[in-house]
This record gives sequence, structure tokens and C-alpha cells, in this order.
Amino acid sequence: MASAQLGGRTYRAALLDLRTGWTQRQLWAHLGWQDIRQRYRRSVLGPIWISITMAVTAIALGVLYAGLFGNDLSIQLPYILVGFIIWNFIAGCISEGSEVFISNVGLITHLPAPLSVHVYRLVWRQTLFFLHNLVVYAIMLIVFPQNLHWSDLAAIPAFVVLVLNGAWVALLLGVVTTRFRDLTPITQSIVQLAFFLTPIVWIYRDLLNSPNPAIAERARLAELNPFLHFVEILRRPMLGEPQELRFWVVALVITVVGWALTMVVLRRYRSRVSYWV
Repeated sequence: MASAQLGGRTYRAALLDLRTGWTQRQLWAHLGWQDIRQRYRRSVLGPIWISITMAVTAIALGVLYAGLFGNDLSIQLPYILVGFIIWNFIAGCISEGSEVFISNVGLITHLPAPLSVHVYRLVWRQTLFFLHNLVVYAIMLIVFPQNLHWSDLAAIPAFVVLVLNGAWVALLLGVVTTRFRDLTPITQSIVQLAFFLTPIVWIYRDLLNSPNPAIAERARLAELNPFLHFVEILRRPMLGEPQELRFWVVALVITVVGWALTMVVLRRYRSRVSYWV
């Protein structure tokens, strides 16, 4: 009965796919952990390379941009480092999400499991990367102490919002790019472009508070970038900065609209993914 419902083209079947996939946590959690172990199987340092690479890049860019913009390194470096930690999660969900079903063609064609299992596996893997990078964040707090308060625990629900969006993005892109393979490299190119358009290495508030009205006005256009809002709701509490309601409103609206669109696509095309791969 469950298998029949799982194969239908109804919202109930789509929800059942998500629910059934969630109940198979032991499966996708194990697969996600094995993905990381396999990637660094013959490496001496293992997953530590993830954090080392990110830390070295953040330090280099922090020193460079602190000099270019005339900012104190104690401000610029933590800003960039936390931005990198958040961006790596976002970019990972999008880039790998565009290949989530294509790269799991063997499991999809031979293992009778909900499609959501592969998405949960991807998001779990990116979550492990994120948690691993928090080691660098902890070191940063020792070197450059931040004025953190209990209210900054808002970082936890902010990360939950990121996870929810990472899931629907990976699911939606996974279905669409499985049908239209040319969208995969296009998606990855867009992610690279979005990195430069999002305030990861440049400080948004500095431009917003610029004495030059033209620069401040153009800086406002950055808020049309949806990635800015997701980065800010998490980076601000991680750096002990006050939250701004508009970032949360935009992020939550995108979450609701994104999941609504994903459910429509999942209902219509979920059963065809196994043929498209």
C-alpha cells in the first residue's frame, strides 16, 4: 500500500516520500558519513583539510581586503571567515544538489528508496562540513574575541532555516537538472558568480553607511540578492551583531515559497526521475 502511494502523482505521495525518507535516517546518515570518509580515505589529515583550506583562504582574503578597504584585521577577518563557513554550506547544497540524482543513478535504479533519501544524505553531509568548520570559528573567537550574548543563540534557528532551504533547493534542482542536464554547469557557474555578488569578503554595512550617497544607494541593490539575507541571519549572531528583522522576513518568505514550488515539481515529476537518470 505504501509503495503504491509512494509512486503516485499526488501531494500525499510527495509528502509520503519526504516522510519515509526522513524515517530512514540511519541509512542516509551512514551514507553521508561514508561520503566524507571516502573522499579523504588516503589523506593523512582527513577532513581537517576542509577547515585548513577554508582558513588559509579566509586569512589571505582577510589580510588583502583589510588593506584595500582600510579596515582593522580584527573586523575584516572574522567577517570573511564566518562568511566562508556559511557560504560553503549554501554553495555545497546548490552545486551538489544539481547532481544529487545523477550522481546516485546506481542507487536510484537498484535500491527502492524515496528520492528524498539522497537529498537528506546531501544536506547531512554539508551539515557535517559546516560543523567541522566551526572548529576554525572557535579558534577565531580565541584570537579575535567577539561580544557574544545569549540572544546570539538565534544562530541555531538561523542554521535550521538554512538547512530547510538547502533541502528544497537540492530537491528542486535535482529533479530539474536530471531532466535538463545542461542546467548543471549553468547552476555551478551561477554559484561562482553569486559568491562575488554576495557580501562574503566585502562588508555590506560599510558601503551602506558610505558618506557618498551614490555608493550607499547602489549598496541597497545588494538586498535584491537572496543569498545576502540567508548569510546575514546566521553571520550576525555568530559575530555578536544585532539582528535585523527584514533579513528574517525575506529568508522565511523564500523558505515557504521555495517549498511550495518544490512540492509542485515533486508531485508532478518525482516518478519520472528514475527514468531520466
